[in-house]
Amino acid sequence: MGRSTSVRRQNLLDDLTELLGSEQAFISDGVILKNVVIEAALSMDPLLLKLLMQSEKIRAHFFVEVAETLVFDKIKFRDFLSNKTFLPDSYTAFKNRIGLVDEQGTHLSQSRDVVLTWPYKDCILEGGMTREDRGREEVFWNTMLSPDDVTRLFEPKVLTGWERWHAIPEKNGGGANRQSVNAVRTDDNLLVKGNNLLVLHSLKPRYAGKVKLVYIDPPYNTGNDGFLYNDRFSHTSWLTFMKNRLEVARDFLCDDGLIVIHIDDNEQAYLKVLMDDLFGRENFVGDLIRKTKSTTNDAKTGFNIQHENTLIYAKDKSRISLIGQKKTFDKYKNLDNDPNGDWASDNPSARSGDYYFPIKNPHTGRVDYPPENRQWLFSEKRLQDYIDSGKIVFREEHRESQRGFIFKRYRSEIKSEYNLLGSLEGADNQYMNQKATKERNILFGEVDFAYPKPESFAELIIRASTA
Repeated sequence: MGRSTSVRRQNLLDDLTELLGSEQAFISDGVILKNVVIEAALSMDPLLLKLLMQSEKIRAHFFVEVAETLVFDKIKFRDFLSNKTFLPDSYTAFKNRIGLVDEQGTHLSQSRDVVLTWPYKDCILEGGMTREDRGREEVFWNTMLSPDDVTRLFEPKVLTGWERWHAIPEKNGGGANRQSVNAVRTDDNLLVKGNNLLVLHSLKPRYAGKVKLVYIDPPYNTGNDGFLYNDRFSHTSWLTFMKNRLEVARDFLCDDGLIVIHIDDNEQAYLKVLMDDLFGRENFVGDLIRKTKSTTNDAKTGFNIQHENTLIYAKDKSRISLIGQKKTFDKYKNLDNDPNGDWASDNPSARSGDYYFPIKNPHTGRVDYPPENRQWLFSEKRLQDYIDSGKIVFREEHRESQRGFIFKRYRSEIKSEYNLLGSLEGADNQYMNQKATKERNILFGEVDFAYPKPESFAELIIRASTA
């Protein structure tokens, strides 16, 4: 290409970029939407044609005079737009420059106030779903398909190769081997194999607004998850992969629904920002920590990570109520035939309060005060009420290691059968990877599926979210 041709092409690029940038229909967040412009050109959109006619250079290059009438050469215009030199930062910026910026577009290194920015909002990443897709160059559908084609791709699909199983297995339900999603019974338990983005869009018409819990364990983007689909996205591709799927998953939730996502430190912080953007920061419920291992490793940094994160978001936080482990009441007995029922000895003091006075045992003469930096849970007036009702009982024998009285907590005083769900609920050894690996081996033998989660942890989340 000669120098004059390059200059002429650059002049066309400059004029075209300036024209398109002035029309809101063709830009988003200050970035020209290349596919939208191409779609408008191929459909001979009047708004685009009127805009292009404003430039003499563009009019002379892409319009041909026929019988004193200007005819738009849409194929030539499309080929020009498809050239890599046109709008280099509409797609390239999306791949390389997604990051944390402030409202003025200043990147994180230059600003303290940050939001997640998406320069190309309608980008759709396919997400490889087979063993062969590991490590491949990811496919962005928006660079290959028009917006209308992407929309059609997300229309509900027919399920093929399906099987219905009952208590006594009955393959195919005795019917044909094809079934519309709409034919699925509401109470069916579905196991669907396919591209998860297309599956979600296919199930959405039937289940939108009806799901109490969306519970997902996505690729951690570490390269060693053992997942059959790609687990080595670029950072920006992984964010796109998650965004595409979380947007449609959000539509499944009912008003008091929850979404729970496993993740580790590799992407946890960025996923949190993404979830804040999609679900609202005000709907963040908490981060449930799961201890994964106890052993140390030979990490060069000398820092050993022994946990994973479980992010919990609500459709509407004001409508949800989580429960933790079920309380055990084995320690509640009624050894003295108390008319108030079963009881257990409880701590009568707290770290804060206004009640500090001596309590004297009338049998042994022992005098008790609250422990250091603590106060009694009750006043002197209430003390006498508790003695009269039998809630406080004085010991008849002196023991140096015990208080001179018993403070009873009655089983009937416990308002809930469950504890609160705490952020460290999974921080003990009962939910570690080694337990899940043993469960996997019992069920399936040595299979190619690394880092499973223990069934008990899934049970904890399902019960806490749906009870």
